[in-house]
Amino acid sequence: MSEMRKISYRDAVREAMVEEMRRDEKVFLMGEDIGVYDGAFGVSKGMIAEFGPERVRETPISEQAFVGAGVGAAITGMRPIVELMFSDFMTVCYDQIINQAAKMHFMFAGKVSVPMVIRTAAGGGTGAAAQHSQSLEQMYLHVPGLKVVVPSTPYDAKGLLKQAIRDNNPVIFLEQKKLYNVKGMVPDEDYTIPFGVADVKREGTDVSIFTYGRMVQMSLDVAEKLAEEGINVEVVDLRTLSPLDTNTIIESVKKTHKAVIVHESVQFGGFGGEVAAQITDSEAFYYLDAPIKRVGALYCPVPFNPTLEAETFPTPAKIEAAVRDVL
Repeated sequence: MSEMRKISYRDAVREAMVEEMRRDEKVFLMGEDIGVYDGAFGVSKGMIAEFGPERVRETPISEQAFVGAGVGAAITGMRPIVELMFSDFMTVCYDQIINQAAKMHFMFAGKVSVPMVIRTAAGGGTGAAAQHSQSLEQMYLHVPGLKVVVPSTPYDAKGLLKQAIRDNNPVIFLEQKKLYNVKGMVPDEDYTIPFGVADVKREGTDVSIFTYGRMVQMSLDVAEKLAEEGINVEVVDLRTLSPLDTNTIIESVKKTHKAVIVHESVQFGGFGGEVAAQITDSEAFYYLDAPIKRVGALYCPVPFNPTLEAETFPTPAKIEAAVRDVL
């Protein structure tokens, strides 16, 4: 019988990797400073001691080179977990991800698979400035062949990462930096969470908030505050953006008749527009009693100044204002 333990998001990610590496010798980790240094955010602490430098492979500071090597390893039978120190650095190796990893299964008529996970720290809130604080998930979502996952809790992080490692397709696994120290209950038994299944983190009847990543907890805090006034907010954690659980979105809107979409990435051109389109293109459109509202980051680079940075992103006040607006 499994036991539940309270562990950090960081430890949940590490447990997923360690357990999968013990389970399958084809799984290995590669990236910058992941060995002796334990990773930029301490996620791979102690892993090199157990698995050695062959399976916890330190790479040069060249994302083009080691992401390309990961693609090659995947198509020849290995299951690499490639860690990019910051998600912003995906722009350096875009060809390897977009033109190679995402397309090979299709271009070789299904004869080649790319079982590869690209793990990376995304988002802001840490004062890391414009080149180390972006949320670029909408860029990956536009590319057929990539799966995109953004877990919000330790439980989801472990279950979804194990699912990603076992998947035969390239998966972009985004770990928002502000979540690494967040703790939650995680079972000690083996489990996975299927892709394409959203999680209703809070049931409600008056308005639906659709969100993911660190905005989930912020939205839950707003929901608890509004509950004191008798406003019943449903919070839906999308968890996997591709594949997307459109059915849960539609059913939630049909129940509450109102929708607010919250994400940390820039609002203009962001994923919220796609969620809104999924609603308006479905029968849920006829249930809406108010226009759909989006809450995203301002259309500007992320400032280094902490006060300005905080104002750039969604805040509880902005989310609350959007909810009140649709009510």
